[in-house]
Amino acid sequence: MSGVGIIGAIVIGILAGWIAERVMNRQHGILTNLIVGVVGSFIGGWLAHTFGFSYAGFWGSLAVSAVGAIVLLFLLGLVRRG
Repeated sequence: MSGVGIIGAIVIGILAGWIAERVMNRQHGILTNLIVGVVGSFIGGWLAHTFGFSYAGFWGSLAVSAVGAIVLLFLLGLVRRG
């Protein structure tokens, strides 16, 4: 999340967690959304780097973080079922 600052990173984390929560049909609180969104931003950033996708700013960081958060919730769902 380059170029967004700490407050922007928190807002992006909460929004990314909320988006992932809605996409994956889960129910979490705001703190869990923040954690999922921040961890998802690392996963999304790694995936973007791996596939050669560059992003910058609020909207790019939000999109990458949301994808990473969705991947995180998907993987956690697989672990919980197994």
